Amino acid sequence: MLTPTSTYRLQIRSEFDLHRAAALVPYLSNLGVDWVYLSPILTAEQGSGHGYDVTDPTSVDPDRGGPDGLAALSAAARAAGLGVLVDIVPNHMGIETPADNAWWWQLLKEGRTSRMAEAFDVDWEANGGRLRIPVLGDGDDELDQLTLVDGELHYYDNRYPIAEGTAHPGDSGAEVHARQHYELVNWRRADAELNYRRFFGVNTLAGLRVEVPWVFEESHSEVKRWFDEKLVDGLRIDHPDGLADPKGYLEDLRALTGGAYVLVEKILEPGEKLPEDWATEGTTGYDALADIDRLFVDPTGEHALTAAVPVDGFHEMIHGAKRGIADGILRSEVLRLARLVPAAAGLEHEAAADAIAELLTCFPVYRSYLPGGAEYLAEAVRDASVRRPDLVDTITALHPLLNPFLDDGTGEFTELARRFQQTSGMVMAKGVEDTAFYRYSRLVSLNEVGADPSIFAIEPLELHRRLLERQADAPLAMTTLSTHDTKRSEDTRTRISVLSEVPQEWTEVLATLERLAPVKDPSFAPLLWQSLIGAWPLSRERAHAYAEKASREADLSTHWTAPDEEFETRMHAAVDAAFDDDAVVSLLEGFVERIRDAGWSNSIGLKLLQLTMPGVPDVYQGTEFWDTSLVDPDNRREVDYDARQKALADLAFGALPQVDADAHAKLLVTTRALKLRRDRPELFTGYTAVASSGSAGNHVFGFDRGGAITLITRLPHGLAQHGWGDATVELPAGTYTCALTGASITGGTVLISDIFSTYPAALLVQEDAA
Repeated sequence: MLTPTSTYRLQIRSEFDLHRAAALVPYLSNLGVDWVYLSPILTAEQGSGHGYDVTDPTSVDPDRGGPDGLAALSAAARAAGLGVLVDIVPNHMGIETPADNAWWWQLLKEGRTSRMAEAFDVDWEANGGRLRIPVLGDGDDELDQLTLVDGELHYYDNRYPIAEGTAHPGDSGAEVHARQHYELVNWRRADAELNYRRFFGVNTLAGLRVEVPWVFEESHSEVKRWFDEKLVDGLRIDHPDGLADPKGYLEDLRALTGGAYVLVEKILEPGEKLPEDWATEGTTGYDALADIDRLFVDPTGEHALTAAVPVDGFHEMIHGAKRGIADGILRSEVLRLARLVPAAAGLEHEAAADAIAELLTCFPVYRSYLPGGAEYLAEAVRDASVRRPDLVDTITALHPLLNPFLDDGTGEFTELARRFQQTSGMVMAKGVEDTAFYRYSRLVSLNEVGADPSIFAIEPLELHRRLLERQADAPLAMTTLSTHDTKRSEDTRTRISVLSEVPQEWTEVLATLERLAPVKDPSFAPLLWQSLIGAWPLSRERAHAYAEKASREADLSTHWTAPDEEFETRMHAAVDAAFDDDAVVSLLEGFVERIRDAGWSNSIGLKLLQLTMPGVPDVYQGTEFWDTSLVDPDNRREVDYDARQKALADLAFGALPQVDADAHAKLLVTTRALKLRRDRPELFTGYTAVASSGSAGNHVFGFDRGGAITLITRLPHGLAQHGWGDATVELPAGTYTCALTGASITGGTVLISDIFSTYPAALLVQEDAA
């Protein structure tokens, strides 16, 4: 099996297609990248900027370069000695435009007798054999807007097929609609009445049943071609938790690819482990991000920052947010589970639905993989019983139905048990990542995918322990700092984390901002201002777009489906004040100026740590420069590769760049570390902590990977108050050269101030290392 030493993620779309990616390969090779890592490239909805809404799994998207583009990219990568990793989406398909999805079109036309009824996850009994499609508007006569056009049923620009023999001369659109295998309903009915499985709460992404052999084979025919023709070397699997049988799917995939390198986008809660029997090299790295981010957070700031935000504890907040999701946008999934409770259980339907919703809310991780993970269901049963004593009997009766292996470890899966596992992850993702993360605002750099914001900081000793564990258990798993899904990019977070070093100053700034530009939402205002400070300077357009999305995701003062005009007007006025009000501008820019250098130091340290720690580091597109992006679509903006290529060429001839706004210092750290990992892999085979001492010794973190030693600065704002002084590190005997600066260092007891005379980080290479 070929494995990468590093990857570089590219977002492939019509504006940056596979041909443009192929032309970029020489730059990536010069940067030090080992494998090119592509976002989904199968044919997706027209105009899709992300590719996760695949409409035809049997072809490379023409808008993304088509098969010729993939061939060109692969050839360029091979010529440069690079591998190719591709993101695929087995859980669902895009159905927003039915005419563009042949599988969905056939299902709508032929109904439950269609071959495609086995491919999609539809509860036909729930609506008398008809599939509900939530597209109609709020008017009283929406069905009267249906028209017959060229043998199709049209609702404005939406097109739907007509079953054979169901349209007669003189029929109205509404009359023909009544005879179809689908029912067009008001969009608001999706939350409680939908009868097909979706991706989370997205009505236009329909769940696919890849556990069915022919569905797997046909939906992966193009993927198989990639490996048969040696175009691709590895795969990233999107959202495996949505699948009925992730373990079985990964085994099928290993057989199809011939045992290729495979990663899974699996979100692990603190302390949770990836199932050992999965055919994968590990996760895509959100767990690593959560760990290493917290090294740069000052634990002494926790009390003051917590006191500044008058909100419930995070875990109590999670419960409310998750329950709101289970009772709201995912109510249809809960009701489907309740319909699966056998009559013999003797449970009243509404009570069963209520208890199932509470169990989903109390589930402590994304999902279980029974019989593995039964302890998580048992924990949910205990917690739900405490919270809802009125439902104890119902919860107790549901426990063995949701875990048929409960008695003696043997048993057979029921649809109820399997579907509950598929649903718990939906409730977790929507309730935590997409709701609670926008409500809990004491330090929003901690509110990241795969992280628990209630865990404030990690001490160096604990991080060493976790990195040793990663080296032993998951040396080929990916590590990451920024992705297309992160709530804030790496450099936005590292600046925000400096607030933990100046909590009192921050709370004073926040109070002044609320007085000058009131938002009048005590949990959202800190999130908004921290995010803008982290991303500053940014355009007015970006700031407004972020504020609108974040406030509606929080779902407190305003909502996606019912925007509060008064609140949003006030919120947007506050954003405008950041650009137009002299007092607000002065306050913001002055505060950013005071924490900017510490943020840059954090960024340099975080980048070097991630690039050299155990695991396979991914560099998200463009983040070799400073990247102060916010949540999508902000983090999928066009990257200026011309500037990056010029800066990389200049590094070969110019003086060492300063750590300043032009970001060339971050580029230097990135390219030197990537090249060393790619060209000298023997230097990265172990892990030993580097000891430090002295009054400022706690501000350095270091490790020896087996000949390559990483040293970085942490908590730089506090360090600047007193300097390194007598702080030292203990290096193994020998002579070292810094890969970043070229400086020579002799092993033994070394003053940290000597090592960090140019940059707040160092990558030392032992000259006589084997």
